[in-house]
Amino acid sequence: MRAVPAPKVWVTGLTVGAIAAVGALAVQADKGPHPTAGAARPSASGSPGASPAPTKSAAPAAVPDDSGSGRRIVYSLSQKRVWLVDASDTARRTFTVWPGTVSPDPGAYTVSSRKMATTGSDGVQIENILYFAAKSGSSIAFSNAVDGSSPPPAEGKETGGIRTRAADGAALWTFGETGTAVTVVK
Repeated sequence: MRAVPAPKVWVTGLTVGAIAAVGALAVQADKGPHPTAGAARPSASGSPGASPAPTKSAAPAAVPDDSGSGRRIVYSLSQKRVWLVDASDTARRTFTVWPGTVSPDPGAYTVSSRKMATTGSDGVQIENILYFAAKSGSSIAFSNAVDGSSPPPAEGKETGGIRTRAADGAALWTFGETGTAVTVVK
């Protein structure tokens, strides 16, 4: 007569198998395509329409012709898009952003300072802050909200924050050391 395993053994075996399957799927998903301009994360503000529209084409947006040359961060006001461009003028990453209410004028700037984390002028906790300009008494900087939100600009407040998704903010932080060129185009 053959012994039948106790119910605990079956449950344990099924649980281990399920955990292994979920882990394998997570690893597979992590290796899959991550379009940085894809669907937006849920917003903590719950505001509909707060996210930039996803890019409709599979090809990444080209670096604007009038953005200079060499290693730089390019910010397009009209496209609400940033490119991280290497020394060979190749875009290494591009993504959409949520501009504040105060925009920099087109021109050439440099990352003047960096701050790991603080509270934005709109009261949101932000991180990966790269300051590069000032206008109308507002500091203009790239940053991302710690909670991943992408709120619309605060009513009645002048904000110079150009918000990114968390992964894009981390990439900007790594790429944009103090002194890195920033080109703003229309």
